[in-house]
Amino acid sequence: MAAVDLYWLPLGAGGHFVRLNGRIYEALTARLQRRPACDLYHSALQVELPEGTFVIEQAPVHDWSGKVRGVVAEGAVGARWAGRFRIFRYEIRLWRYGHIPDVAEAVDSPRPLSDREACARRVLELVPRVPTPVWGRDQLGTGEMWNSNSVIAWVIARSGIDAESIRPPKRGRAPGWQAGIAVAQRKDRKSRAAPTPQDRPTADR
Repeated sequence: MAAVDLYWLPLGAGGHFVRLNGRIYEALTARLQRRPACDLYHSALQVELPEGTFVIEQAPVHDWSGKVRGVVAEGAVGARWAGRFRIFRYEIRLWRYGHIPDVAEAVDSPRPLSDREACARRVLELVPRVPTPVWGRDQLGTGEMWNSNSVIAWVIARSGIDAESIRPPKRGRAPGWQAGIAVAQRKDRKSRAAPTPQDRPTADR
C-alpha cells in the first residue's frame, strides 16, 4: 500500500501573528495587482509506504532537535547572513511517523496525488535534494519568492506528478508554488541535455 497526499493549510494556522501578517501582505499585493484578495495557503505532503508514514514540510527551526523531526536540510530566512541565527532559519523535514501541525485546519485535504509505490519512494528520495535558497527572496530568478510552497511544488514536479495542474482551494492562493515548478523544470531540462555514458567521447573515438 502506498499513497502521496497533499494538504493545504491556511497560512498562519494556529498562530494569529503569522495569519495577520499574511492578510496584510495579501491585501497589499492584491491592491498592487488590481485583483480581489485571496486566502493564502501553505502546503505539506504525507507519504505512506509499507514501512511507515512520512511527513514532508518546510517550517521554522524551533530548536536543536532536528533529527527527531527528520530534518534533511536548512536554509536562511530573509538574508543569507541572517541564517547564522536559529530564529532566521528554516528546515525541510522528512519526518517518519511525524505529524502536520494544525492538520485539523486543513482545507480541501487530503488531496490524493498518487497511489504508486515507485512514485512515493521517488518523492522520499528527492526531499534531501531540494534547493535551499533564502526564504522570501527570488534568488533563483523565477519571478516569485521561494518559500514552503516552492519546496513542495519542486518535489512533486521532480517526482513526475503534474504539479502545474494542482490548484489551491477555491478563492485561495499559494505564493511560491510556480517558483518550485520553474526550478524543477530547469533541473529536468539539464538532466535530459546531459550526455549519457554512451554519448560521451572516448579516446577510441
